[in-house]
Amino acid sequence: MIPNILSIAGSDPSGGAGIQADIKAISANGGYAMAAITALTAQNTRGVARVALVDPDMVAAQIAAIRADIRIDAVKIGMLGTAAIIAAVADALEGLAAPVVLDPVMVAKGGDRLLAEEAVAALRAVLVPRAAVITPNLPEAADLLGGAEACDLAGMEDQARALLALGPGAVLLKGGHLATGDSPDLLATAAGIERIDGPRHATANTHGTGCTLSAALATHLALGLLPMAAARAAKSYTAAAIAAADRLTVGGGHGPTHHFHDRQP
Repeated sequence: MIPNILSIAGSDPSGGAGIQADIKAISANGGYAMAAITALTAQNTRGVARVALVDPDMVAAQIAAIRADIRIDAVKIGMLGTAAIIAAVADALEGLAAPVVLDPVMVAKGGDRLLAEEAVAALRAVLVPRAAVITPNLPEAADLLGGAEACDLAGMEDQARALLALGPGAVLLKGGHLATGDSPDLLATAAGIERIDGPRHATANTHGTGCTLSAALATHLALGLLPMAAARAAKSYTAAAIAAADRLTVGGGHGPTHHFHDRQP
């Protein structure tokens, strides 16, 4: 059975991140993709020019329409923007048994803030405990914890434990921002912390990697994999998409990953 995955996130018209990346990643990993849009953005590979947030009631209505008709096997949550949208999403998902993967999108790669600073507390209190897995990178982890960014594996382990204490089922802490030759991630669960190693590819085309990883992770959870196996599958897929990114010619800034690297030349 092909699982149905709902992405709740913002739109990226350049196709590299947000809803567009999620749809590609879900499809490439064997799921049927659905979307509830939280924001329209005017952006390209060079940066974000403008953001228009969707009314919270409309965000909730999109989710309600899907729930009224279609089985949801997993949910991926990305850009939310405000505390009001966070509350609307939490209410709209009430009672849903499907696993939720929360990618705490806060700042775009170009430095543009995508989550209001006053909304961080709402995200931490309302949606983080609801998630089966949260997938922060190191700056996002520091933002959620109100501290400094981890700069080594020991610091990552401390922050992974602190994030797990906020209530999610698991934490996939991404180490791509470390100044190392590889790209290690940590999966923290009640059973402990496990390291997931991965190569670091020399490319500027990494736009939407967090969206891609979290959407792939949600899909593999819906396919029945346990968190560690799902995390490894999602990281392997994302690493391959990054490795093939330079086969695309999209924009002059941080280009997208190649979501269909194994299907297109």
